[in-house]
Amino acid sequence: MLITVAPAVAKAAIDSGIARKPIFDWAEYEETLRQRMGLGNKLIHGLTEKAIENPKRVVFAEANHINMLKAAQVARAEGICIPILLGNEERIEKIIKENNIEFDGVEIINLRHDREEATRQRYARTLTAKRSREGMTYDEAYEKMFDRNYFGMMMVETGDADAFITGVYTKYSDAIVPAIEIAGMREGLKHIAGLNIVNSKLGTFFFADTLVNNHPSKETLIDVAKLTYEAAKLFNVNPVMAMLSYSNFGERHAGSPAMVHEAIEYLHKNYPEMLIDGEMQVNFALDKDLRHEKFPFSKIDGLNVNTLIFPNLSSSNISYKLMLEMGMAETIGPIQMGLNKPIHILNVESSVRDILNMVTVAVIDAQVEEQKLIQKGS
Repeated sequence: MLITVAPAVAKAAIDSGIARKPIFDWAEYEETLRQRMGLGNKLIHGLTEKAIENPKRVVFAEANHINMLKAAQVARAEGICIPILLGNEERIEKIIKENNIEFDGVEIINLRHDREEATRQRYARTLTAKRSREGMTYDEAYEKMFDRNYFGMMMVETGDADAFITGVYTKYSDAIVPAIEIAGMREGLKHIAGLNIVNSKLGTFFFADTLVNNHPSKETLIDVAKLTYEAAKLFNVNPVMAMLSYSNFGERHAGSPAMVHEAIEYLHKNYPEMLIDGEMQVNFALDKDLRHEKFPFSKIDGLNVNTLIFPNLSSSNISYKLMLEMGMAETIGPIQMGLNKPIHILNVESSVRDILNMVTVAVIDAQVEEQKLIQKGS
């Protein structure tokens, strides 16, 4: 990435005496590069300020990973959240000491210790009551409470914590199963989805579904569109959405394009307030003049698209990671959409910054959940 490579090149040039102008403030230099690329971080700044207004208790499931610990430490120092670390306290404290992380007084919960026996039993009873009609026995639920994902998610489900972060070394498939078993999907949905916020030189875009559904049906795409619409609103963005394909507006009558076309028809009829159209190729989605020239009838005619709904997981995941690796963008995500609780699953080997961004999103997610409960109670 330019932001990573350019400073390294500049430092080498200074060390060798080639550079004519020395750089004294490297943080300022990197920020200048971001601005040149159009990667202004106004969005994450805004999210951080919102999180700091009402910090929440966030469970860090993989607290024995150095990136998780560093992200938790920064999040607490900046007032974004109140971290709760899951894992063996002796091992975690050793890692903290070896890496000179300032983390005095942080709460560490060793979920497998005898002192957590009453909590494990309470969580097992709660999970059994919730899933007994689906074959879950108490003994099975109890054994699951020795797993950090199950235990941590139950902390959120029971109100002992507000949000949960995992995935820095846990496979997505191993994390999403307990998430659905414990938190469940929101009412009215049959699918969950993943979203990435992509900051590029062309602006900020929402990419969906980047995480979950391999081969979506028409119904899946409809749920993804609804979830993404709501998520963009959460970030104070008015979503202008394009459903992508390799054809345009009914050009192909079979396969994936036809399925996308049917999803659009349903959304236009049942959710007229949504600014969404398709199916369309990505060049028409991103170039409003070209779109107007060829398809002036489009519901989003004359509007700049900021939200892209991909026809399958492969295309969406490849697209945002390609932009990331080629230095064309920075991303925040993946943001889990559709669960009843603020549970978020990271990409494997996420950086400290990636984790910190997701913690910020998780806190805002928890704030929204709190407001829903307050409104429901009033």
